[in-house]
Amino acid sequence: MATKTYQVIVRGKFAPLDDEQRATLLAMADEHDVFRAKFTEEGTVTYERSLLAFTFRCVVPATEEDEEAVVIDRAEALAAAAVRGLGANYRDLKSVSTDLDNIKIRRR
Repeated sequence: MATKTYQVIVRGKFAPLDDEQRATLLAMADEHDVFRAKFTEEGTVTYERSLLAFTFRCVVPATEEDEEAVVIDRAEALAAAAVRGLGANYRDLKSVSTDLDNIKIRRR
């Protein structure tokens, strides 16, 4: 069975935060800076200290039969779990995926 690899970026907003959630996220903000972002199978959550929105980057392996919607659903489920793992909730997820097998590299 052939496999494909997708990079997915999920953007979302934090659901309204209480003071405790806000303090927890601010205490971890340096660990979730955009400069630490990586595309991994576990995914990486980044956010700014304003705590309005977040970005989740991940790599999703898929079969040839998997449609892009399935890949995005998997990525959004990972993003939701990661944000909940930070002690927060989310809303308004929007995702973009790139099939890495379709990227053509021009050699000079």
